[in-house]
This record gives sequence, structure tokens and C-alpha cells, in this order.
Amino acid sequence: MTVNVEALLREALTPVEPPPALADRLEATLANLAASAQEELDSWELSAMRDPRNWVRPAAAAVITATAGSALVALRVRSRHRARVDESATLREFAERTLQDIAEEARRILPDR
Repeated sequence: MTVNVEALLREALTPVEPPPALADRLEATLANLAASAQEELDSWELSAMRDPRNWVRPAAAAVITATAGSALVALRVRSRHRARVDESATLREFAERTLQDIAEEARRILPDR
């Protein structure tokens, strides 16, 4: 009995499409995390920052805001990847459109920053 390793690997490594609702749920979760962390940061007063013991919550909120915001930007930009490829005639044009899209999404997530 011979085993075709190449065929087994090809079958095992076949790409699997995620459920359509997964991207929507992930986007909603990331947006909620970023908004909640931003509210936490906005509620802190500078006078409370004199004590280093009070630095944990704002530091965690800043990290969560940056991480969730970055992931949300990446998710939204990636979802429009195919459209940018189709609209772009050259690699440079594609890169410019991608950078513009990243900047636009970042402004949407943190509009007052």
C-alpha cells in the first residue's frame, strides 16, 4: 500500500473560507473594544496620574485602543483589497491607493485625534 503524501498535503492545506458573518462580528467586536478603551482614556483626569499606581488602567486602555484600532484598520483595508487591485494599473498606484485607504480608515476610527 503506497501513500501519496503530496495528495494528502494538498488536501490538508486547501484554503477554507471563513463564514461571511465572521468578518462582521470581528469588526463589531474590535470597534466596541476601541470605543470602550477610548472612553476609559477620556474619563481619566491628569491629577490622578501623579500616583504611579493609577497608571495601569490608562496604559491598558491605550494599548487596547491602539491594538483594536490597528486590527480594525487592517480588517477594513484588507476587505477592499480586490477592489484596489482592479482599480490600479500599476503597483505604485496600488500602493498609493492602499496608503490612502489606511489613512482614511484611521481617521474614521479616531476622528478627533
